[in-house]
Amino acid sequence: MMFDSVMAGFGGQGILSAGMMLAHMAASQDYHVTWFPSYGAEQRGGTANCNVVISDMEIGSPIVTRPGHGIIMNMPSFQKFEPRFAEGAKAVLDTALVGKEAITRQDVKFYGIGASDIARELGNIKVANMVMIGALLSVSELFTLETACSALKHALPEKHHHLIPLNEEALRKGFAQNSLLN
Repeated sequence: MMFDSVMAGFGGQGILSAGMMLAHMAASQDYHVTWFPSYGAEQRGGTANCNVVISDMEIGSPIVTRPGHGIIMNMPSFQKFEPRFAEGAKAVLDTALVGKEAITRQDVKFYGIGASDIARELGNIKVANMVMIGALLSVSELFTLETACSALKHALPEKHHHLIPLNEEALRKGFAQNSLLN
């Protein structure tokens, strides 16, 4: 099994945290995993992305040039990464920030979810990344929702454990509410 992904958006959207969350899930299931972050000096408001590779065998490189999966949370990231996806890839777009009309490739399955809108409805925009992780898990069938929820206590610092129920709800909403865009 080999799962390689890119997660991209603005700094402050929790892109790197989403990647770390996915890495914690993989580690909890005894997979080999790499998490490779990249962000500009701007941090909040600048671009941020990370590569996550999960495998049942040793991983040769943390760098993903033709990702098979992805989470894209803003238009600049979509424009940067859409051409890089491998043929047959599956990617989840935050349709609150990336319009369906931007899709130019038919050889990649793009799924949409209004993650930012859902997070606002839940009362905290910061859980949009968890909505996106839930959607990615749903379309990729990588891990179950139960695996994701149980990884939260290890992925979140103890001082944020009071936010676990909110994050679980965000994961559930993402897992249940996504649709193929093309």
